[in-house]
Amino acid sequence: MEKNDKAKSPIKATQVFLPVIIGFAVIAWLFAQEFKIETLQMIDLSSHLLFCILLAIVFMFGRDLGHFWRFRVITDKQLKWYQAIRVNYLCEFTSAVTPSAVGGSSFAILYMYSEGLSLGRSTTLVMATLFLDELFFVITCPIVIAFIPYSDLFGFNLQDSYFITGLSLFFWLVYAGITIWTIILFFGLFVKPRAVAHALEMVFRFRPLRRWQHKMITLGDNMQSTSAELKQRNFIWWLKAFAATSLSWLSRYMVVNALFWGFAPYADQIIIFGRQVVVWVVLMISPTPGGSGISEWIFAKYYGDLLNPNAQGITLIIALFWRIISYYAYLIIGACLLPGLLRRLSQRNSQSSDNQTSQNDETNT
Repeated sequence: MEKNDKAKSPIKATQVFLPVIIGFAVIAWLFAQEFKIETLQMIDLSSHLLFCILLAIVFMFGRDLGHFWRFRVITDKQLKWYQAIRVNYLCEFTSAVTPSAVGGSSFAILYMYSEGLSLGRSTTLVMATLFLDELFFVITCPIVIAFIPYSDLFGFNLQDSYFITGLSLFFWLVYAGITIWTIILFFGLFVKPRAVAHALEMVFRFRPLRRWQHKMITLGDNMQSTSAELKQRNFIWWLKAFAATSLSWLSRYMVVNALFWGFAPYADQIIIFGRQVVVWVVLMISPTPGGSGISEWIFAKYYGDLLNPNAQGITLIIALFWRIISYYAYLIIGACLLPGLLRRLSQRNSQSSDNQTSQNDETNT
């Protein structure tokens, strides 16, 4: 990390506005194509609807609470609650303004460093959270498939067979990739870190993969440097961290359940939950920042059959509320926290420079 007195923002303004423009453009296009003004008359503006919208917000806070708790657990309470809150919202902000396929691990390291953790320890903890998130997906998806009829997840909309076929194929490809990636992380962190690092370097020497070779070398180095510490963690530490991870993801899924309960209480809640698992797996590989545009489109297509035939437009309203609560809110919160992040980074860089100068003076003396 560069030790400049003046810290530069890791996020550009265009990265904030681009996903907003994409998301609202797709929403506007979908409304223009499918929404009818008569749909508004079908919405029951009652206390029940207001309660469900508030419940969706509560579930979203439950998702944040899980991450607050996880940061406290993995840092052995070195991060105070307010610091864990800041790191979480900055991480979510980064995820919202960068493509899902890119990931924000390097930013998470930066955010924990700004709160006083060393770069090495920050890297170790980010690797742990990455493994926990992937492990949750690997475990959850088979459970959902086992308890929810496959036809309710895939194969329901015969009028749009191309969409559902493509969605199911993409889901299984992404899930296979997540499973392979989780196995690599497991062996790289807990079994044979040096061997895995060497294998990654060899595989990414091939010309089609060479553009990612540097990142894989860095990943291999991080696995080797963090393996020793993570191996020392006991079962209770991992159990608490995984419980916090599960609370976060399950709460995130339940946001949509709450919204459907308000706008379409007759819809099957189990199917809604199961399809959220599918949606979030698919969005793990998204070329747009935070899945903007793609999220709204998939939601409108995927959940439409759960509503009455004459109420299809309500899906778009639910999608809009879903994105406001689970996505756009983080853009606002993160943008508000960025100035403070820059101040903390500047202070840490200044302290590092002063310490280095003092050490050089002592050596010269």
